[in-house]
Amino acid sequence: MTILDVTAQGPITHLRMNAPERLNALSDEMIAALHSQLDTLAEDRSTRAIILSGAGKAFCAGHDLRQMTAMRQAEDGGAAAFKDLFDRCAALMARIQNLPQPVIAQVHGIATAAGCQLVATCDLAIAAEDTRFGVNGVNIGLFCATPMVALTRNIPRKQAFEMLTTGEFIPAPRAAELGLINRAVPGDQLETETQALAEKIAAKLGSAVTHGKGAFYEQLNLPTAEAYAFTGDVMVRNMLDANTREGIDAFLEKRPPEWTQ
Repeated sequence: MTILDVTAQGPITHLRMNAPERLNALSDEMIAALHSQLDTLAEDRSTRAIILSGAGKAFCAGHDLRQMTAMRQAEDGGAAAFKDLFDRCAALMARIQNLPQPVIAQVHGIATAAGCQLVATCDLAIAAEDTRFGVNGVNIGLFCATPMVALTRNIPRKQAFEMLTTGEFIPAPRAAELGLINRAVPGDQLETETQALAEKIAAKLGSAVTHGKGAFYEQLNLPTAEAYAFTGDVMVRNMLDANTREGIDAFLEKRPPEWTQ
């Protein structure tokens, strides 16, 4: 059994975390497998969209606490190992947002702590209506500081702080209201709805989506005037793409575009 199942269906690649006995925790092995596969997909221009899901009864329960406890046996009490773990996890999150393809989280069961961080990091997310989300580390005395980074970039600060300090779960409909996920759907429609979204994105011009995803995250960190200057340059590069020219010509001529990618 592999810890990460990879299935390609045309332009869509489905990654399924496959450690159900550990609730798909972000163990050392899971982080390495995800990062390696995403590095491979970054160079795969045939993949236009990626779906990330979890096997078993949960999407992801966060870091592997048993592995973390074992790290305490080191002379420094685990300090170096903990820092390395959180650095590798942060690099994984950055890899997701630096990919040329959109990544859609297909969420069920629970998404807690770093698992909630993973949902917040993905470009899009659809969840089953009975899914629960939480940054629950405070319940065991560990404030979810690194998951907080992604969470506070998705939902309003007071709601994020309440989740972080109470350790309480929120249901999927509430997560949709706050912006943590795109929408909540009946459980028996989760795969169909996620696949439909992936297909809709995969049908677009890949180079345009790649230009757009990179620009989306870059402009968020810029003052408004700089953001307009930056995105103007992005649109110029996009306009000079031969496939974009074909798309515009096709629109004006009222015919389907004939893209070469």
